Amino acid sequence: MLTFILRRLLQTGFVLLAMSVLVFAGVYAIGNPVDIFINPQADQAEIERATAALGLDKPLWVQYGLFLQHALAGDLGKSFVHNLPALGLILEHMPATMELAVCAMLIAVLLGTPLGLWAGLRPRSVIGKSIMAVSILGFSLPTFWVGLMMIMLFSVELGWLPSSGRGPTVEVLGLPLSLLSADGWKHILMPALNLALFKLALIIRLTRAGTQEALQQEYVRFARAKGLSNARIVGVHVLKNILIPIITVIGMEFGSLIAFAVVTESIFAWPGMGKLLLDSINQLDRPVIVAYLMLTVTLYLAINLAVDILYSLLDPRVRLGSAE
Repeated sequence: MLTFILRRLLQTGFVLLAMSVLVFAGVYAIGNPVDIFINPQADQAEIERATAALGLDKPLWVQYGLFLQHALAGDLGKSFVHNLPALGLILEHMPATMELAVCAMLIAVLLGTPLGLWAGLRPRSVIGKSIMAVSILGFSLPTFWVGLMMIMLFSVELGWLPSSGRGPTVEVLGLPLSLLSADGWKHILMPALNLALFKLALIIRLTRAGTQEALQQEYVRFARAKGLSNARIVGVHVLKNILIPIITVIGMEFGSLIAFAVVTESIFAWPGMGKLLLDSINQLDRPVIVAYLMLTVTLYLAINLAVDILYSLLDPRVRLGSAE
């Protein structure tokens, strides 16, 4: 087990290094922030001073070397716009994004798993067919359009839910959370449901496929021959064996929820990392963009590492295959 974890940590380090090269080169090779920050009527001397102050007068490979040196010490640069550490700005907005992503994933899992089980156990029933039809809509409808329709219906027409913002927050262990008040739940309900829609459809279809495959296995037939109840067969034998792919997908999709919450945060004016990223792109605030992308990659890799370890605990064949 220790060898498996060490090997995965080594792979994670190599991936982080490769991604740092791609991210830095992709962000710093495009555009010139000085054109935005400096007065258009400035002379060449002022432009050169501003370029040197931002550290953009050095060759790209030298800039990357300095970035990597500082990144190893936990410094991902200073924002051109706010003149604050880029990592600090990201971490300031991170609790809002994590709160939104966790709520969205909980909605997807808590609704998707039982709905997928139902559709897999009764595929020909009206409810089973309706569940699959809804899952197709979840894959097909654009996130931004669904978000706008939700605002039109629940905020404009019915007036049940607020259309934007996060609501009041309460600090818990130093983290601002909005889920401890009814107003906070009202603010997060629509964004979380909008962000969870695609993942909900994915988990429904994955659970349905796994359920139908598990029902054809010999261990299920043997359990039925022993006279076990359907509830025990489904809850112990079927659900346990389809959890491995579901857990894997949940881990990967949770990382994508964090990375791609930008659209939802923009629609609902949710003050998370995604909104900060869009503002930074508009202002060519390169350190914040790089810090966001690197932090997202790190979170994604950490989640996948945790999922792989959990996967190996559930299925020892993973450890054995890795050792071989």
